[in-house]
Amino acid sequence: MTLSTHAAAGETIDGRIGLDIDGHVATITLDRPNKLNAVTPAMSADLERIIHELNDDPNVRVIILTGAGERAFSAGSDIRTLDTYATPWDFRNRRDYCDALRESRKPIIAAVNGYALGGGLETALSCDIRLASEAATFAAPEIKLGWIGGGGMSAFLAASIGQSNAATMLLTGDSIDAARALAWGLVTEVLPADGLLARASELAATIASRPPIAAETAKANLRAAANLPQEEAVRFERELQTVTFATEDAAEGRRAFAEKRQGVFSRR
Repeated sequence: MTLSTHAAAGETIDGRIGLDIDGHVATITLDRPNKLNAVTPAMSADLERIIHELNDDPNVRVIILTGAGERAFSAGSDIRTLDTYATPWDFRNRRDYCDALRESRKPIIAAVNGYALGGGLETALSCDIRLASEAATFAAPEIKLGWIGGGGMSAFLAASIGQSNAATMLLTGDSIDAARALAWGLVTEVLPADGLLARASELAATIASRPPIAAETAKANLRAAANLPQEEAVRFERELQTVTFATEDAAEGRRAFAEKRQGVFSRR
């Protein structure tokens, strides 16, 4: 299934958000390759809607996010659209595509296949697991244009690669290649370009085979661990453990362990 953006009157928008669902895995594609998959407001609205629909789809357990073409994952927001907001306050209150991604209850794997620049880097940082092709490039270039990122760039970049490395990227705006991104912990694996989506699909299939309520609560707990004081995070984890332990899937997991077989999980 593919969902496309629609141009408002007077606009020329050639991008869309692609959505394909195969079994328990949904693949979202930022599909505007001739503009390095830069995101327009219409694309952002579609992405937000798709994430909410996938949240409510009990069949979908994992999401893969990638960019169309070979050149880019995403160059972030289309700069030409940033002057269309009537006031700075309107710009501040816009619905942001990174916000939408972080509202996903389902685990998201970013398959970064080229440039991840500005909001494109923030998009990758908003995902739970990041895989990169050998050709991937990462940068926070906003400072070169007179502003900074606003989709969680500083907080998530520092959490991923450390304060000094984050400061280097944020204050220079210069790019790093996939090898350095791996060394700094920004990505989990670097793969040949022709093997990136296959590896993302393999990893998604593994996660999708796990009990889905446990996977969603594990994701929620990771977010809590990053935002709560340690003792509160431990208490939160214990509460989530209690919720998952009481599910039918947990009972099935215990039976499967005792019977030395693979569990069959039903999201109950």
